[in-house]
Amino acid sequence: MSYEVVKIAIADDHPLFRTALIQAASKTLADSKILEAESFSELQTLIKEHSDLELIFLDINMPGNDGFSGLSRIKNGFPDIQVIMVSAIESGKVISRAIDLGASGYIPKSSSLEQISRAIGTVLNGETWIPEGIVVEDVNGPEKQLAEKLETLTPAQFNVLQMICDGLLNKQIAYEMNIQETTVKNHVSAILQKLSVNNRTQAGLIYQQLKSVDQQVDTLV
Repeated sequence: MSYEVVKIAIADDHPLFRTALIQAASKTLADSKILEAESFSELQTLIKEHSDLELIFLDINMPGNDGFSGLSRIKNGFPDIQVIMVSAIESGKVISRAIDLGASGYIPKSSSLEQISRAIGTVLNGETWIPEGIVVEDVNGPEKQLAEKLETLTPAQFNVLQMICDGLLNKQIAYEMNIQETTVKNHVSAILQKLSVNNRTQAGLIYQQLKSVDQQVDTLV
């Protein structure tokens, strides 16, 4: 099947696997533009510079991205971009978390070029790609509910949530974001309401759970 020109980004700090992804993407999307990032900060720059970016391959653990924090950030700010997670981990539990948190597919790093090509085609056809032979668990469970709540946060509120997780006080957050402390307080109040938690400690714990690959969210949502 042929596709219109699609601009994609490959975010992975392992050059060999980036090369494999590029080969598979070039095979499936012969005329498309392929961008590369070795860190999540580089990926964020690419997203800002290329408003027509449609598909991202995101390494589950790379500089600047821990677990599913990067996935959640992308889906919060750019919900129309499709994200395929890539990882050496082949656990059904981890894969189900990725899908529930907004990924359109999950590619183990043991995948062949043909499997990667099929995954790209499946996602571009509007379907979800799950590796063959992998049994996912608890799809549409608490993780899905959390993803829906995180999507209601504004990008500024998402930034505040991350800083809460990092232990910053309101005054410090205000300094980092160059905003008034009262604005930070308003953001915090909105975050607690949208995430259905009682205090900033619980809110920070939710974000911390996103950074853990194999920890389910089952107590705070």
